[in-house]
Amino acid sequence: MSRLILVLGIVLSALVLGACVSGTQQSNNGGVTKKKGPNDRIRIGFSMDTVKEERWQRDRELVIKRAGEIGADVDVQVANGNDSDQIKQAENMLTQGVDVLIVAPHNGEIAASIVEAAHKQGVPVISYDRLIKNSDVDLYISHQVVKMGEMQAKYLLDHVSKRPANFVIVGGSPTDNNALLLHEGQMNVLKPLVDSGQVKIVADQYAKEWQASAALNIVENALTQAHNQVDAVVASNDGTARGAVQALEGQGLAGKVLVSGQDADLASLKLIVEGKQTMTIYKPIQPLAYGAVDAAVKLARGEKVETTETIDNGFKKVPAILLEPVAVDRNNLLTTLVKDGYHTLQDICAGLPPEKCPKP
Repeated sequence: MSRLILVLGIVLSALVLGACVSGTQQSNNGGVTKKKGPNDRIRIGFSMDTVKEERWQRDRELVIKRAGEIGADVDVQVANGNDSDQIKQAENMLTQGVDVLIVAPHNGEIAASIVEAAHKQGVPVISYDRLIKNSDVDLYISHQVVKMGEMQAKYLLDHVSKRPANFVIVGGSPTDNNALLLHEGQMNVLKPLVDSGQVKIVADQYAKEWQASAALNIVENALTQAHNQVDAVVASNDGTARGAVQALEGQGLAGKVLVSGQDADLASLKLIVEGKQTMTIYKPIQPLAYGAVDAAVKLARGEKVETTETIDNGFKKVPAILLEPVAVDRNNLLTTLVKDGYHTLQDICAGLPPEKCPKP
């Protein structure tokens, strides 16, 4: 009987701790995470795919800022879209003795080798913004990506003026798991209407490396195929949205065709004010960056990181912190991202006719 009680106690303990992740847990790669003392200075390695887009520049700045605020050191390496370089940079940071890695992967599949290498040295890994697939990654912190795709599609559906409506879907990079999740969310909303004949998808393609030029080509070809009869473009981020707008401008359709986006880039906010891009998804970056740094320090010290969800990465259910996104258009710019200080109204309206600018 006492043995049964002991077994039940172990099971209950495991259930209670199921919503936490610890930096001292045994990994499936056989390594045991090292634990830093409460007064030891933590060294964080931040491996980034790119800083080409405005939003990734913000991530880098905020991670560095937060590390400085809490007395941690951070080494930032940028791979510029090269998987081999990202792996080498991560290995170099491990060689230099970082205590924890934050990884924003270029390719979520290939980056699994970074997790394996880190765990062999007892270093925990946080998957940042993009999920590292098929790996024993310790924590995933991002926004609600599937929900963002749903928000993009639903916004355009709610504002399109006719049925049936012709839609073009421009995805992000096919090597980025977030692009796949966004597409999943977009189709959660669109597929029932496609099945009922209320929506026709003229084109559905991924844009290599999230390039605006790739989006431009996709939308140009879709316009040709549909004889310019396109009502909405579900562009997965602001870079692809700007490519879509450029294609629409070439046919005199900018402002007549609805275009979604994501990231609240300054250039796209100007297009939203002008009426050429319809909306964007605003993802407050500070909670993401600060949350990653705070979690990194806890993992390095073997402390618990509270999580609310798990995400299946093909290898395990990864403990996850998923933040809430916000749909932004011309009508709520002031009460959302301007209010938060993400961009100023002065910067958004710079170079635009005064009558175009929302009134504070």
